[in-house]
Amino acid sequence: MRIDYHPAIADELEEIREHYEACSPGLGSDFVDEFERQILMIAAMPTRWMVASGDIRRSLMKRFPYVILFRIVSDDSIRVTVVKHERRHPAFGLFRR
Repeated sequence: MRIDYHPAIADELEEIREHYEACSPGLGSDFVDEFERQILMIAAMPTRWMVASGDIRRSLMKRFPYVILFRIVSDDSIRVTVVKHERRHPAFGLFRR
C-alpha cells in the first residue's frame, strides 16, 4: 500500500512533537512512534475505519487525543490529509485533498 501525505502533515506532526517534547522529554518521540504505527494499521486495512464525511475516513490514536483523517485514493494507495486534536472543530481539514 502506497501512503501519500498532504504537504501540511509534516508541519502538523512537528508542532505536535515539539509540544509533547516540551511537556516531557521523550514524549514527542512516543507520539511520532504511535502515529507511524497507526498509519501502518490504516494501510493494512483502510476500509476498517469509520467514514467521517464523503470519502474521508478517520482513525483515532490510542494513547494521544488525535485523529488521523485519510482518503482511499485507489486499491493500493491512501492519502493522509489531516492530523488534528480531537477538540478541534469537526470540519477542520475535511476539505483538504
